Amino acid sequence: MDNSSIYVRERGNLRRVSDIVLAQPKPVSSCRRTNPFVLRKEHFIFTYNAEGSLRYTTKSLFDITLLFVADNINHVDSLVGFPEQIGDRLFAAAEENRVFLNEDISSKALQLFNDAYGEMVLGSLCLRNRFPLLHERMDEIKTFHSLKSLDLFGCRLGDDHEIFQHLTSSSLASSLVQLFIGGNSLSDVGLQRFTTPIRMLRKGLDCLQLLDVSYNPISARALRYLTCFPKLENLDVSGTSLKLGTGLKTTIWDLLGLIYSENPLDCFDHSRCKTEGWAEQVVNQWETNSSQMPKQKKIDESRTSALRFFGRQKFVREVLNAAPLVCKSEEEAKRERLHFFRPAANNHKPEKETPSTTNEQAKPSWHNIKKRQRQSERCESSHQSPPTKRLSPAALTAEDVDLLNNY
Repeated sequence: MDNSSIYVRERGNLRRVSDIVLAQPKPVSSCRRTNPFVLRKEHFIFTYNAEGSLRYTTKSLFDITLLFVADNINHVDSLVGFPEQIGDRLFAAAEENRVFLNEDISSKALQLFNDAYGEMVLGSLCLRNRFPLLHERMDEIKTFHSLKSLDLFGCRLGDDHEIFQHLTSSSLASSLVQLFIGGNSLSDVGLQRFTTPIRMLRKGLDCLQLLDVSYNPISARALRYLTCFPKLENLDVSGTSLKLGTGLKTTIWDLLGLIYSENPLDCFDHSRCKTEGWAEQVVNQWETNSSQMPKQKKIDESRTSALRFFGRQKFVREVLNAAPLVCKSEEEAKRERLHFFRPAANNHKPEKETPSTTNEQAKPSWHNIKKRQRQSERCESSHQSPPTKRLSPAALTAEDVDLLNNY
C-alpha cells in the first residue's frame, strides 16, 4: 500500500502491475474511540454488548476486498463475467463511498458497470423538468446505454442539443422503447435534424414504440420525419401547431398507421415514468449535491456585499427551482390532448375510421382534398419550394444532404 510493487496472479501467470496509484487507506483510529456510529474503514467492527461493554469483530475477507475494490474502482478494467450479486454489492459500496459524485472518475466507473450489467444499472431515467441535472451530468448520463425509457420533458433542449446525437447512436439503437421530448422548444427543423441519422443511415431507435413530442412548435410538415420509426405505436402531439380534424387523422394514418384516441392514453401519464435501477440513488445524489449551495465558513464583508448585490446565490436557486416551460391547467391539458395509437391487427382502420365520422364530415373531407390540390397547384406555379420536398421520406432532400454533411 505504501508505494511498494504490486504483483497480480492472473491465469497462472504472475505479473507486475505498474503505473497504478492506489487510494490511500483511511487513517486508523484509536481503539479507545468508542463512538459506534462513526463510519469506520478498518478491518474491525466495533459494537456494544448487552452489558454495555465495547466489543469488536473482524470483517469478512469478502467485505474487506469489496471495500478495497470500491476505493480503487477507477483501476478496474472490466467486470464482465462477474455475478450480478457481486456487481450489486460492489456498486452499493462505490455509491456509499460517494465515488459517483467525483466528476473525475464517475463517468469511467459508471461505464464499467453499464458494460457488464446493462439494464440492471439503470433501465429507466426520468429527468422531467430537471434541466440543470441534465446539463451538469451529461457525460455520466451518456454511459447509460441500456435505457428502455427516457423522459426529457421540459429540459430546454432546443433544436441542436448534444443529447440528440447520443439518442441516435448505436448504443441506444436496440434498447430505447419510450422517449419523452415534449416541452423543449423543438421545431420542425430540430425534429428533422434529430431524425436525419436514422433516415439516412437506416439505424438507430429501431425499437422505439412510444414518442412524446407534445408542447413543441411543430407542424404537420414534421410528421413525415417520424416515418423512420417502424415500430412506433403511441404518439403524443398535444399542445403543438396541429389541430384535430379529419385532415390530421388522415395524414397520421397514411404516414404512421396510427389512429386518434378519444380517451387519454395511460402510457403518457407522468406517474408511470420513474428512475429505476441500481443508479437510482446516484441520480438523486447528483440532484441533491447540485441543489446545495457551497457553504463558505469565512467570507469577508466585501464578498458578502458582492453576493448580495449581484444576487448570484438567488439566481442559482431560481434556476434550480425553475418551473417547467409548460404551465397549463389540467382542464386545458385534457382539452388539447392529441394521442394516437396503432390499432390491433384485426382492426381495419380505413373501414372503421370513415364510418366513425358523421355524414356531415364527409363533405369537409372532400373539400379538404380539393383544397390541398389547389394549394399544391399554387405551389407548383409559384416555384417557391423545390420539388424534392414532395418526394418520399426515404429520398434525399437538399436539407437532408446539408444536415448529413454536418455529421
